[in-house]
Amino acid sequence: QVQLVESGGGLVQAGGSLRLSCAASGMTFSSYDMGWFRQAPGKEREFVASISWRGGSTAYVDSVKDQFTISRDNAKNMVYLQMNRLKPEDTAIYYCAARHAAKQLGTYDYWGQGTQVTVSS
Repeated sequence: QVQLVESGGGLVQAGGSLRLSCAASGMTFSSYDMGWFRQAPGKEREFVASISWRGGSTAYVDSVKDQFTISRDNAKNMVYLQMNRLKPEDTAIYYCAARHAAKQLGTYDYWGQGTQVTVSS
């Protein structure tokens, strides 16, 4: 079955960096657009970034543009989120998600269990 497993979360001081990783299995990874979402305490889950199946197209929520970078390695079935200049408001559980590229838009098909990112001030 499809599995998405996030790693790389943790506690970091404001201004620091973290790199999240998501390992995919049980799927033809290169056929899926990949996304990162986050959910802060008391808030709804929000879109953070996405990358197309070939990696040629990326998208970000305005609040993380020029701060976060999404990338993927189809040979390793991995997607990454490099997070720089972290702020306390970036504290959340970060989720990796996959959507079949044929859907182009719409809901994601698979989700990971999440990894906690905590940014201290």
